[in-house]
Order: sequence, then structure tokens, then C-alpha cells
Amino acid sequence: MTLTGSAWSYALVRLAGLFALAVVGGLIFGHLEVWVVTVVSGYLVLQLTYLYQVHRWLRFRSTMEPPDLGGVWGDVIALVIRIYRRKQFHKRRIVDLFREFRRMTTAMPDGVIVLNANREILWFNRPAALLLGLRRKVDFGQRLNNLLRHPDFIQYLEGHDFAAPVIVPSPLSPEAFLAVHAVSYGAGQQLLVVRNVTRQIRLESMRKEFVANASHELRSPLTVISGYLDTLVDDPELQSVWGPPLAEMRRQTDRMRALVNDLLELSTLEASTGEAPDDLVDVVSMLKLMRQEVLGLEVHPRSVTLEVTVQASLMGSEAELHSIFWNLISNAVKYTPAEGFIHIAWKADSNGAKFIVQDSGIGIAEAHLPRLTERFYRVDPGRARKTGGSGLGLSIVKHALTRHAATLEIDSIEGQGSVFTCHFPARRVVLH
Repeated sequence: MTLTGSAWSYALVRLAGLFALAVVGGLIFGHLEVWVVTVVSGYLVLQLTYLYQVHRWLRFRSTMEPPDLGGVWGDVIALVIRIYRRKQFHKRRIVDLFREFRRMTTAMPDGVIVLNANREILWFNRPAALLLGLRRKVDFGQRLNNLLRHPDFIQYLEGHDFAAPVIVPSPLSPEAFLAVHAVSYGAGQQLLVVRNVTRQIRLESMRKEFVANASHELRSPLTVISGYLDTLVDDPELQSVWGPPLAEMRRQTDRMRALVNDLLELSTLEASTGEAPDDLVDVVSMLKLMRQEVLGLEVHPRSVTLEVTVQASLMGSEAELHSIFWNLISNAVKYTPAEGFIHIAWKADSNGAKFIVQDSGIGIAEAHLPRLTERFYRVDPGRARKTGGSGLGLSIVKHALTRHAATLEIDSIEGQGSVFTCHFPARRVVLH
């Protein structure tokens, strides 16, 4: 039997003894009712006295010692003391964890901000205050989107897609840039990590400018070299000895010219801000012409088909859409054997329209799919060199699709072929 059970048993036995004593006294001296009422009243007064002492101790527990009571009341006091000590232990532990968290976040070079479900600031560390100009006694409880008013940041918080950070100018300096990454937790609360990425942005800008400038500078000498090579190749006196080397030099020059053109196109797309224009582009006619160009190549797959199930045009940049379609089609041509097939399709989509290129080529291993749109990424560098690929085609496709609010989906099985699908939103599609 537990201590509490023993105390209750003792209390019940004592109450029964007092009641029996009252009955015996009433039977001996008479007036049984008076004896019972007197004993019960005395017991009740005693319990109320104990209750008063316990209540007074609970109110002034920090300055009073617990009353020395036995029985059930002693168990109650002991239980309260145990609960209080456990609460104090957990409170100290939480305080220690919070202090450790504060020391950790203070040591972090990144800013940390905690928001509630209403996007009001609950807490932030010192780096966050320095990066965003927050003031500890003024900005607690303020909505963060009232302090950082950049449209991209507001759209990022409202979109609930926190897979990647958003880059916004610093509110303290338009020349500085911050990366803000949100993590949702609890009941709609958010933890924001703020990082100064000014150096990375400047390096990226310098890289883009260097690539664009170098590509422009290479174009002129390549044109001169190509012109002299064309002249030398057409000279019959040089064909007997220098024919093969000159042909290889011309092939490598053409490859370099294609690489420079791709670099210039990619630099132009990266430098473009906002979405593509809303020019009306006849997709069906463009795809028909591309199919004829493929069939006109010296080497092409045996079957090249075009399926059009929707008469629709696109609102966008004709040059960029031509680049998207032709890069995907030319890739299929390069990696599909002569006995294979290429199927081009323009169809309606549940959210707009889609452009599909399916081939029976060499296919791509699943491990390579996530990196296909990276610059200069090649699944087989040796084969890419033989086919003249620059490694920039799918990167150009990705950037151009982003400008049209479209997405690229890639499905491929190694040795069986690939399917590239471009999904265009309904607001870019014009039905006829």
C-alpha cells in the first residue's frame, strides 16, 4: 500500500473512531444527536484549520516554511513540494537552454529572427539587428514585412515555398544584398536566417560581365580566322596536303563560334530582368519549320514526327522561344541514332500548354538528371566534344523558360531515350 493510501486509511479509521466515540458517549450520557454533531463539527473545524494553513503556505510559499501536518494533509504538502521542485528543475533547464541558444545565435555570423503566426517579431539576435537595422526595444512586436518592404520578400513570405532563400537589397544600403531563408515550425511560426551575400552577388555579377565581355572580344578574331580558313579550304593547291588539317581547323572554329554564341545568349538571358515580353509567337509554324530543318540535315534520325493537338500561340519573346525549342530538338538529334525516332508535340496542358520532345536516343542515367541544366555540365564529355555540344544548351533553356514563367520536366531511361517537356502557364497561351 502506498503512503497516500495509508494516510487515507488512517484518516478514515480515525473518523470512524471519533464517530464511534460520539455514539458511545450519546448512549451512555444521552443526547446522541448532540454528541454526533459536536464531534463532526470539531473534526470539520480541524480540517478547515489545516486547509487554511495549507492555503496560506501556498500563497506565501517563497517566504514561509511548509506547515508540519500529518496524514492526508502532510501527503498533499509533500506532493506540492515535489511538483514545485520538478517545475523549478525544468524551469532552470529551459532557462539554461535558452541562454545557450542565445549564446549560440550571438556567435553566429548570420542573423536569426523568430516570427509568430502574424509575422510579428518575437526575438532576434545581434547580427539580425545589424543587418536589418532592428532596434530591440522598439521593433519587438512589429510586423517584419512592415520593416522590410521589398516586394520579393513579401511575396516570399506569402508564398510559403521556402525551399530556397530570397535575395533582397539591404534596407540599410541599396548596394548590399541579403539572403533570407525561412523555416516554418510550430503553429504558423517562422524562423528566418538572414545572411549578407553582397560579396557573392558582386562576384556573380563580375563573372557574368567577364563572360559577356570575353565572348564579345572572341567573336571578332574568330570571324577573321574563319574567313581565312574558308579561303584556304577553297584553294585547290592546298587541298592535297592541307585539306584534312584545314577541315579540322574549320570544324573546331565552328565549334568555338557556337560556344561563344551560346555564352553571349546565356549572358543576355542572365542580365535580363523580369519576364519576357508579350509578343505573339506562332508556335505551330515555328515547329513545322524546325522539323523541316532537321530533315534537311545531312545526318538525322529516320523518323521525325510533329504532333499538334492544340492551335495555340504563346505570348513571349520569339528569339527566346526559338532557342528553347531548337536546343531541345537539336539535342535529341545529336543523341539519337540514325535508325531511331524523334517525336515533337505541341499539346494542351491542365494549366496551359506543353511542348514535348521525345527521342529513342542513348538516354540519361537518373543520377545526372538533377544537374542537366547546370552550365557546362555534360553526361559524357567525350561524346559531347564529338557532337560539338557546348554544355550550355539546357542552361539556356532553363533561363529562357524562367523568363516565360514556364518549367522544364525531364524523364529519361538510360539506353531507352528521353522526354523533355516544357510547361507554359495559361496566361502565356493564346488559343485560336
